[in-house]
Amino acid sequence: MSQRTDTALAPDPVAQTPDRGPKHVAIIMDGNGRWAQARGRPRLFGHHAGAKRVREVVECCPALGVKYLTIFAFSTENWKRTQVEVAGLMSLFRRYISKEMKALSQRNVRVRFIGDRVRLDKKLVGLMDQLEQETSCNDGTHLTIALNYGGRDEVARATKRLARDVAEGRLNPDDVDEETLPKYLDTHVLPDPDLVIRTSGEARISNFLLWQSAYAEYEFIDTLWPDFSAEELKRLCDAYGQRDRRFGAVKP
Repeated sequence: MSQRTDTALAPDPVAQTPDRGPKHVAIIMDGNGRWAQARGRPRLFGHHAGAKRVREVVECCPALGVKYLTIFAFSTENWKRTQVEVAGLMSLFRRYISKEMKALSQRNVRVRFIGDRVRLDKKLVGLMDQLEQETSCNDGTHLTIALNYGGRDEVARATKRLARDVAEGRLNPDDVDEETLPKYLDTHVLPDPDLVIRTSGEARISNFLLWQSAYAEYEFIDTLWPDFSAEELKRLCDAYGQRDRRFGAVKP
């Protein structure tokens, strides 16, 4: 299979998705390393190819009615990878932010990062802050990038903040319910995802948006992330629109 090129999207690669389509799509972008190894290339080659797919997916969101897109870029568990791969990924993140900042702003994309920034290097954190600031007034697609993110880590950090507010008298423990914790999560300004997609044939959620995805629909597809396309996203959004979402209730 030949490598995709980062070409501009055709004017109408996707038809307008019905109103029943997902407004918030979250993606576990898996398979970059295997995609590269299948071509006899190092794993980082696949990560660079995968970064190019992000642009295409972001660009097609408005036509699909997807207002919010959340992508899983680097997990808290990914630090276990080789030092060479981790260093290469951090370099890729810095390069991606620097390269895409102007384009994202011009396309009216609002960018946010979720995850624990403490372990990230200062230069990368500075670029993340800059990108968030540069796009803070945009009201088109809301792109959220999960970087050094883990669902359990997020809940633990949120619980610490909640406990601190209780200890300091700002929150009554009797008032804590399932509506309270989300206010302390990294995603507190975002709606919960409607559709979660994982590429590469793996059928697990890998510690991604554990609280937020309680009622999300899931799609586990065989496509490796560098081969993912706007057309495939449209197909998945259309399939979502055909699902009967009852949220535990029974329709009469």
